[in-house]
Amino acid sequence: MGIYFSYIFLGLSLAAPIGPVNAAQMDRGIKHGFLNAWILGLGSVSADIIYMLAVFLGFAQFIEIPIIKAFLWLFGFFVLIYTGIESLQGLGKFQLSNLRERESLSKSFLTGFLMSISNPLTILFWLGIYGSVLAKTASLYDSEQLFVYSSAIIVGLVLWDFTMAFVASGARRLLTTKFLTVITLISSLSLIGFGLYFGFEAYKLLF
Repeated sequence: MGIYFSYIFLGLSLAAPIGPVNAAQMDRGIKHGFLNAWILGLGSVSADIIYMLAVFLGFAQFIEIPIIKAFLWLFGFFVLIYTGIESLQGLGKFQLSNLRERESLSKSFLTGFLMSISNPLTILFWLGIYGSVLAKTASLYDSEQLFVYSSAIIVGLVLWDFTMAFVASGARRLLTTKFLTVITLISSLSLIGFGLYFGFEAYKLLF
């Protein structure tokens, strides 16, 4: 049981570093509440699971092909820039009374999924971290235990997703409209910043 919890902690550690998904969750939680932020995170976790399966099944080498990697950098560039600009367009237009106007859950899920599935850093992350964990675990345990411990990593990812959504939605009750606007501005600019970085990496690969 102790080993299982250590893999849950690994999942939490993998999800914790601040990135575009965490920034987007903060923005969704403030504007639309817990459910939208949580669903966005679940979209991201779904993409993470796909990459875990790719590593598990040995398909990771395909993702390393330069043209595939360049496409993913470009795709990530467009997704993040679009999301960041869309968030900036609503800046200053919301009041505390109408922050909970609900965005469709399917759009939140798709946003989280596209952000994660199009992020080459996520791919390299899972290739490096999960790949090494997989190699070590496979040398010590059978395939059934391998599946159980991999599922523990996913539990950790979902726990972090829930925590981020809870914190983001709870911030609305504690902060002023002005301060919430500043947080939204920061999260929007961080998304655009990540997007520009992705675009630069695509440019380097293509030219």
